[in-house]
Amino acid sequence: MPHIRLTEPDEATGLLASEYDAAVGRAGKIFNIVKAMSLRPEVLHASMEMYKAIMFGPSALTRAERELLATVTSRHNACHY
Repeated sequence: MPHIRLTEPDEATGLLASEYDAAVGRAGKIFNIVKAMSLRPEVLHASMEMYKAIMFGPSALTRAERELLATVTSRHNACHY
């Protein structure tokens, strides 16, 4: 089975520590999907910026509609995130 090294919060420094702090601020914890990008903090940062733009940026869709689309897509792809 493949293994991805995850950086734990007590090991995080610099940009990664900032991203982990932001994750705790958003969700109260750091999900493994965030930790999976921990070896490339700049990629994690860009990914979170894209997520915020899609989910919170200007759109003809409501926030509820965007969440519904994300949920349906995740279900279709058998992804619990």
